[in-house]
Amino acid sequence: VQLVESGGGLVQAGGSLRLSCAASGFTFDDYAIGWFRQAPGKDREVVSLTSSYDATTYYADTVKGRFTVSSDNALNTVYLQMSSLVPEDTAVYYCSAGPRGLSYWGGTWYPEAFGSWGRGTQVTVSS
Repeated sequence: VQLVESGGGLVQAGGSLRLSCAASGFTFDDYAIGWFRQAPGKDREVVSLTSSYDATTYYADTVKGRFTVSSDNALNTVYLQMSSLVPEDTAVYYCSAGPRGLSYWGGTWYPEAFGSWGRGTQVTVSS
């Protein structure tokens, strides 16, 4: 499993960025894809979790209504469209993958099952 993030950068508050996660080495439908972030001095947190097989996506309350996940299964790529960015969104954003049956089942997400990680991409939002 390989995951490569891109699209990070510096943006002013209120602006937008689109992150990409190019996945390889596995069948897309067999895995759920997650976006996580880690700000300086803080724990890594869930931003969004999505399963194309289950046709379901979860968003953290802090990003709901501002961030949108989409995917291009033909390209094995997942996107995180971020809008109305605020300085609190500043963090390293990571793409992660977890086995479908372990990451989401019974209507519940299990972020701890996401075990494959990209290297991350820095997002900085200036005020």
